[in-house]
Amino acid sequence: MDAVPIPQLSEQELKDCLRRASSSTRRRYANVLHDPGDEFNRVVNFIMQDSYMQPHLHPGAEKVEKIYLMQGKIAVLFFDDQGAVKKCVILEEGGVGYVEVPAFTWHTYVMLSDYAISYETMMGVYEPKTWKEFAPWAPPENTPRGSIYLKYLKEEAAKGTVGH
Repeated sequence: MDAVPIPQLSEQELKDCLRRASSSTRRRYANVLHDPGDEFNRVVNFIMQDSYMQPHLHPGAEKVEKIYLMQGKIAVLFFDDQGAVKKCVILEEGGVGYVEVPAFTWHTYVMLSDYAISYETMMGVYEPKTWKEFAPWAPPENTPRGSIYLKYLKEEAAKGTVGH
């Protein structure tokens, strides 16, 4: 991995962003560091342990997502086109601290700690309609089925790192 400068946030910024995440319906908060229209996207994500992110992919050869752990413990899950988990990478302090998600790859992540903070980068100008495609085999966010699916994903992550 190339050395990447991870943004440094003050204790107050961390507390404020975590408070926003915990009071959000989605149970997460994205602290966007880039300007609208920038080609290089940089975001610090604050994610609570009960946040469910519908598996998705980023359609575009330039959309390689790089996820760096800042705090907590995260399982990044990769899926095949039918929704079977084919790989799980655990990001944690003292272990793996970074994962790269190739373009056109179904993925999501779940928090294995009370909360987690990640720094993510990706190339490409953000356009909401074309930034990501949600997996048709996974339930939408903020639904009872989504909560059940999150529990399943955490069980898959608990099985350990697969295919790393």
